[in-house]
Amino acid sequence: MENHKQDETLDPKDWDEMRTLMHRMVDDAVDYLSTVRERPVWQQMPEAVMEEFKKPAPQEASSAASVYADFKENILPYPMGNIHPRFWAWYMGSGTISGVMGDFWASVMNPNLGGGNHAANQVEAQVLNWMKTIMGFPQSASGLLVSGGSMANLVALTVARHQQAGYDIRQEGITPEVAGRMTVYASTEIHSCNQKAVEMLGMGAKSLRKIPVKADYTIDLDALKTQIKADRTAGMQPICIIGTPGTVNTGAIDDLNALADICEAEGLWFHVDGAIGAIAMLADNVRPQLAGIERADSIAIDLHKWLHMPFEAGCTLVKNDAAHKNTFSLIPEYLAKKSRGIAAGNLWFSEYGPQLSRRFRALKVWMSIKEHGTERFGRMIARNVDQAHYLGQLIEKSPVLELIAPIGLDIVCFRYNPGELSLDQLNEINQEVKILLEERGIAAPGYTTLRGVYCIRVAISNHRSRLDDFEALVEAVVSIGEELNILSAKV
Repeated sequence: MENHKQDETLDPKDWDEMRTLMHRMVDDAVDYLSTVRERPVWQQMPEAVMEEFKKPAPQEASSAASVYADFKENILPYPMGNIHPRFWAWYMGSGTISGVMGDFWASVMNPNLGGGNHAANQVEAQVLNWMKTIMGFPQSASGLLVSGGSMANLVALTVARHQQAGYDIRQEGITPEVAGRMTVYASTEIHSCNQKAVEMLGMGAKSLRKIPVKADYTIDLDALKTQIKADRTAGMQPICIIGTPGTVNTGAIDDLNALADICEAEGLWFHVDGAIGAIAMLADNVRPQLAGIERADSIAIDLHKWLHMPFEAGCTLVKNDAAHKNTFSLIPEYLAKKSRGIAAGNLWFSEYGPQLSRRFRALKVWMSIKEHGTERFGRMIARNVDQAHYLGQLIEKSPVLELIAPIGLDIVCFRYNPGELSLDQLNEINQEVKILLEERGIAAPGYTTLRGVYCIRVAISNHRSRLDDFEALVEAVVSIGEELNILSAKV
């Protein structure tokens, strides 16, 4: 083999040239974020640009500068929009500069967080300890940073199943004696990822008992108790109740203390799917509503939602460290811990979840909390809650808008309703209002259907939003609604 081929690497040939390019990227990134308000929240990608993504992988090298130019032309102008101050659709955070720096350095260092004796392990452990303190968990609890709420719930429910099965389910699997018998309870407003978790755990979707909700969309406790009693009578094996402090549709907060009481009385695992609302423990105007969260056996937290970490960043906390570790720990010979060197240390995160290869997610969380402090994050959360009620007031003042559900946390569900239209007509016109808000680049609210009513759903987990953004939203909804109503009347 020729010498120059043996010397070939993936490093730049000219480090100074790469330094200049990366400096330009940083300047462009700061400009991009600092001017985000001046751009449309979203815009459709043209067909010509979409064709670029159908091309095969290049076999020959290109300059890094040309690749960056391609990115700026064909990718950067067409984002999802969630960093924009008027993005209130799917429940997502807006990101932080310190989070960007953390992700950058995590990629530069590029460690594997499966375990080992290195700084990244200590950073994750510290971040988890911070989360335990915020949630009122003891420092003896265990935890794991994961990709998001879906994985956080899966990890926690796996521990619940393992702990509550009554036999060595890791060794035996789902035996014929318990197949179809283990049951999990949550409200009908539960996030779909919990059903996926229950299905993946081999219990089947039927084992997730979806309990009716009350008028405020919180779980009906009497119906829950009745279902558990009926299941026990029928020979089922209840194992877990999932409480939700902030449902995805309306932000409703279940009575966590009451659910904890039921779990204690029934000997069930109490899991809290706190992907949306748990981190609001930082906010003075929300914390009292979350009383009882500290009594959970496990909590799922989404740090890329209301804590604004860049994707991906979720967290599972489990009060019983031994139960958590026993659910996942498996140490082959090549991963055996040592007393010295890189393989030293007792805390190996590969023993607390399904992944061995794990990215250094903790650094962006560590940097962001170090820079801003938990009190500032709490104020941002509290402000979003206040903004939700401000939007509610604007809606109630309008003769052609109406709230469809009580305002829960930071989520407002409403619709345009000029009167004298059928439910089908209202649903159709509000769907079109929502799409036109996006296509015109004005705002990106979400949507849901509550008891047959299509709602424009505004989920305000955005630290860049201001009061005038909600004024602009209401003005645009009314204007577009009237425009569509006039057009439909002419047809």
